[in-house]
Amino acid sequence: MKGNLKKLKIAILVCDGFEEREMVKPREALKKAGATTHLITPNAKKVTAWLHGNWSKKYKVDLQLKEANPVDYDALILPGGVINPDQLRTNKKAVKFVDSFLKSKKIIAAICHGPITLIETDKLQGRKLTSYHSIKTDIINAGGIWQNKSVVIDKNIITSREPKDLPAFNNAIIKKLSKINNRK
Repeated sequence: MKGNLKKLKIAILVCDGFEEREMVKPREALKKAGATTHLITPNAKKVTAWLHGNWSKKYKVDLQLKEANPVDYDALILPGGVINPDQLRTNKKAVKFVDSFLKSKKIIAAICHGPITLIETDKLQGRKLTSYHSIKTDIINAGGIWQNKSVVIDKNIITSREPKDLPAFNNAIIKKLSKINNRK
């Protein structure tokens, strides 16, 4: 994955229970390409990952959600896991944060169960997405067009199904961000 993202700043929004690989692998790829990433969460100084059905490592949070301004970021990453997006979708500030990226047409990349938070914005009508198969019906009921592909890109939204799709997901994010960075 090539890319020069040195001028870009990426928000990664999570709560406890995010799928570890779905945060760590995109974050590593973005940092390697030169982007600055901030791990953001609603109410903690550290967040605990989920891996292979068990609690995993704790990660230091860079910024509390109440301190994060969407204007400061070029893109948003929404990792999955079952617990994490279920907490985010019920947090009004988190949904508003995600919605602001949609309104400003900034890139949003969501994997696995990550699109659940997108559903809460009520802005998926006619948008093509993929996700973990268990939330296919949720996306369809929200007006989205679900596709069973490793990566689906619809304008500013990039989605993938699961951890095995991470290489394609990361590549799509970096490719899309590289186009933006070239315009800066």
